Amino acid sequence: MLPLAGYAERLSARPGQTLRFHVANATGAPVTAQVVRVLCADPNPAIGGVRTAPVDVPVTTLQAPGPQAVPAGSYAVIDAADLLQGVHDLTLTLTLQPTLALLRRQVLLACLDDAGSGLALELTPTLHLRATVGTVAGPCTLQTAAPLPLRAWTTATLVVDATRGTLTLRTAATIGGGNAQAASTPLPGAPQLNAPGRRLSFASASDAAPVDCFNGRLEHPRLLAGVESGATIADWDFALDMHSQRIVDTGPQGRHGTLVNTPTRAVCGARWTGEEHCFRHAPAQYGAIHFHDDDLDDCRWPATHAVTLPDGLKSDAYALLLQAGDAVENIPFFVVPPQGTATARVAVLVSTYTYTVYGNHARPEWLNDAAWRAALKAQITDWTAYPGNPGEHRDYGLSTYNVHADGSGIGLVSWRRPMQNLRIGYVTYPYPAIRGSGLRHYPADSHLLMWLAHAGHAVDLITDDELHHEGCDLLRRYKVVLTGSHPEYHTPRMLDALQSYRDSGGRLVYLGGNGFYWKIALDPTRDGVIEVRRAEGGIRAWAAEPGEYFQQFDGQYGGLWRRNGRPPQKLVGVGFTAQGNFVGSHYRIDPGARSDARVAWALDGVAADTVGGEGFSGHGAAGFELDRADTRLGTPADAVVIARSENHPPDAPWVLVPEEQLTHITTIPGQPHKDLIRADMTWFAVPGGGEVFSVGSITFCGALPVNGFDNDVARILDNVVRRFSR
Repeated sequence: MLPLAGYAERLSARPGQTLRFHVANATGAPVTAQVVRVLCADPNPAIGGVRTAPVDVPVTTLQAPGPQAVPAGSYAVIDAADLLQGVHDLTLTLTLQPTLALLRRQVLLACLDDAGSGLALELTPTLHLRATVGTVAGPCTLQTAAPLPLRAWTTATLVVDATRGTLTLRTAATIGGGNAQAASTPLPGAPQLNAPGRRLSFASASDAAPVDCFNGRLEHPRLLAGVESGATIADWDFALDMHSQRIVDTGPQGRHGTLVNTPTRAVCGARWTGEEHCFRHAPAQYGAIHFHDDDLDDCRWPATHAVTLPDGLKSDAYALLLQAGDAVENIPFFVVPPQGTATARVAVLVSTYTYTVYGNHARPEWLNDAAWRAALKAQITDWTAYPGNPGEHRDYGLSTYNVHADGSGIGLVSWRRPMQNLRIGYVTYPYPAIRGSGLRHYPADSHLLMWLAHAGHAVDLITDDELHHEGCDLLRRYKVVLTGSHPEYHTPRMLDALQSYRDSGGRLVYLGGNGFYWKIALDPTRDGVIEVRRAEGGIRAWAAEPGEYFQQFDGQYGGLWRRNGRPPQKLVGVGFTAQGNFVGSHYRIDPGARSDARVAWALDGVAADTVGGEGFSGHGAAGFELDRADTRLGTPADAVVIARSENHPPDAPWVLVPEEQLTHITTIPGQPHKDLIRADMTWFAVPGGGEVFSVGSITFCGALPVNGFDNDVARILDNVVRRFSR
């Protein structure tokens, strides 16, 4: 773990609000804290390096930060204690699908105290099923003769027969009932099934912490007060309240439970037939929960610092700087205008949901390429860049671009944890100076904020979170709204708000690539917990399992917005078409654009035929991930493509996005693959008076600071912002 790490309770706040920070300090040295305004988050010496400015905002120390563990691992706890009080005969049934073998035990169910009273069911390191039951003579243990198969459904039955003095454990494959086995042993004394004060837990040995967590799926645990039959003690149906962190007991006592660390729900259970793909239509087929020992929705560290933002504080990018001995940490946050107000005509929409979805992305190059890893470490040292990297410090939960330890995709993330790539000075790619800074997301977006300040544009910062909760009311106060370099993840409310703003006369400037691509859902009761289902199609790090494309938080079909009937072209005129390595090229201006009165103003002061051939992102304004116009997908027929990218470096293995390909030689648009690898700089107007300008490239903003901000890309954007904000 990092010697000094922390997180903010949320990523944005308003003047007058108090923002709390949660810091862990393992250095033994005292921690100093200071609030700064972030002027540049790029550590590249060629751009001047990281720059901050102190602000007169006091930091209150709530308590001295000390070492903290990360309580990773999902499990469930039944809210009531003494569940088995007065029970002597017991039948327990449980269906399970283990997904990972480990060198430790994995607990399926536990209600066992230190004195040995209670019961537990677990998998051994060899995947044998083992039961433990308390008796007056001490714990009695029994396990199956054969291991359980991975990724197959098994029904387990545990029978405690106090009359006969026996303990029986049976398993059978759920499909067809094959591979059945049974084991039985005498009980050394009368069973003691109640563990006083101990609550029943699923997927953890403890009811208070993740201990020896299970990796796999559990379905329909059931307890009967009898041998093979009897009165129902509890009957948990995991298909109910799918959107929540509650598990429902349908038995007469209503012994409901609480989930910890947000395991994955809306997954196929043992009874899934493949005939239905939406859990709302066949809930009985989705009665499973997938637990992981690396799930994490909140580090649960105590609040150590608090900052009350003073009235009148400028809307901007800020950070809490921390130092303890030689260890340093920074925790960025954004100050947005007071509720119901705007302090500028221009707003920048900060992609905090996208930042969180990518939070702690451990890149495959770090894991698999020693030369790449060494080059990045050398560049970090040379530039005095942010030292942490999720590939090396994997303790704080990874991103949705990674997979769990059992190989299943990570689809649920939270901002209540240290996110190492959401840091001032974080470097993603070890590219030499000729290719720029190798930045993405938060530090890359500071290129845009630097340019806006240099060009004298007064702006407010607003974030995804305010947009989701306040909708178009937030946007309509502004003449123009700009995105950052990669606004990829959006809720339906966010797209509705942006479309309504545009259609009612707002001006929207899309300054990225691969934007408005994935649909997400938010936890309905907790801020900052985000869900993504990587359903059919799309460039993706993992693929959702068949039957698991619907989101647990809202029951809607997930995946690409394009597959939900809202391609990016419908909103901003361009949409994701191709991806390569983090390298860029230039745009060539369409000669007709100079004589077209609708867009000629955007090219005022631009004499060259090509623009954007240099940049701090991939050494070119058009690179890495590219968007193009397509009337078939929603680009207005009268949209004007001002410029198209060309001559993309051959060392990037450019590929079309999967949703554009039919075979290795044919595409859905019917054009050759190479013709679809381009970024289209596009403008269009809508009947309500709104206008859109899109650049179609993730590396565009990296070209703005070139030559001290004196370049043709900066001139074009300045023309756009000044005209749109009039």
